[in-house]
Amino acid sequence: MIGTAVNPAGLTQAKTVPIRRTNTFANPGLGASPSWHAFVIDQTGIADVVPVIGDQRLRIDLSALRIIGDGLAWAPASFFEQDGTPVPECSRGTLGRIEAALAQAGIEALIGHEIEFLLVDPDGGRLRSALWTQYGLVGVLEHEAFIRDVHAAAVTAGVGIEQFHPEYAANQFEISLSPLAPVAAADQLALTRLIISRVARRHGLRVSLSPAPFAGNVGSGAHQHFSLSSADGPLFSGGTGAVGMTAAGEHAVAGIVRGLPEAQAVLCGSIVSGLRMQPSNWAGVYACWGTENREAAVRIVRGGPGTAYGGNVEVRIVDPSANPYFASAAILGLALEGIRDKAALPPEATQDPASLPEAERDAAGIVRLPDSQPESIAALDGSKRLRSILGDAAVDMVIAVRGEEHKRYSDLEPEQLADKFRMAWSL
Repeated sequence: MIGTAVNPAGLTQAKTVPIRRTNTFANPGLGASPSWHAFVIDQTGIADVVPVIGDQRLRIDLSALRIIGDGLAWAPASFFEQDGTPVPECSRGTLGRIEAALAQAGIEALIGHEIEFLLVDPDGGRLRSALWTQYGLVGVLEHEAFIRDVHAAAVTAGVGIEQFHPEYAANQFEISLSPLAPVAAADQLALTRLIISRVARRHGLRVSLSPAPFAGNVGSGAHQHFSLSSADGPLFSGGTGAVGMTAAGEHAVAGIVRGLPEAQAVLCGSIVSGLRMQPSNWAGVYACWGTENREAAVRIVRGGPGTAYGGNVEVRIVDPSANPYFASAAILGLALEGIRDKAALPPEATQDPASLPEAERDAAGIVRLPDSQPESIAALDGSKRLRSILGDAAVDMVIAVRGEEHKRYSDLEPEQLADKFRMAWSL
């Protein structure tokens, strides 16, 4: 029995027990040091913000248990204090709290995660790619056995894969997952990362989940699509507002756009993330919204015959270094705040913001999100908004682990950063 949790640095951590101890893993749980939250991405470092004394309990959620084959089962885990109190740094618990707040407001959320990843050799080196076409059939045929085995493993584990295709860079792929309620969706993402990593190992490969596996490439995102609905119906379609949104849908989008500069360190805050956060790179580096605009940080997907789940919103700056539970909590928390505040929707970005004169962007209120890690950390540190949504303990821990990255490695050149952290988030 494998139980996993994701820490503030985006690292997947785990404990295992024999199947006979599954109930014990669920309650009272297994001991885990508070230091689990403070480990950073260099395999040795730990942010000096946690005490050396104390013990927490890691508890799996039996309702989310899945059989993954070869005699193994998996379940997502959350952190609790010894007395059963939720640990505030626990990302899964934080997202659960936001999901409950939405429900209390009469809003149901569904999230569909995308996973972009790069196949590399067992040592993390670049694979040969004599044959490759962006989004081309050749990529499917080159890695046919791997793709087939991922689909089979996903079926066994009950993971909903909507599509699986070659991406822009050689040996890069993307998987789109079926939309689920927020916590269940993040659990499914964590399980899918485990599945693709296990299958890759069987084929003599590894999976890089770095935002920038190699310097100078487009990098990998971890876009989040989400929809909101109330008793009156969907918020992002069937309305009389912009792009068919309801008034509440407009407020939700406005809340996200407004809060992105403060949330950036949660959504794409690693020391490698800045290598991907470049204009005209499909990374959404401008805090604005646009209909089917892949250069806007917030992309509106219009409801219609081609969208089985109706209108939805895609947040494009999220990358694989983010803790997906915290990222979803930040996005949904900003949307809920926008609805409560009746935030005003800014003008739509109808083209690549990088192509506009700076004065025109300023007039439209379009903010360039920085590629500087210290800027994003400082914005999060001073954000009353994100502290209210995630809680001080969670925000402070994200700042601590990202700050430790910067302190240790800010002197490295882009190629050195990409090489050092190519496998940092790999399983």
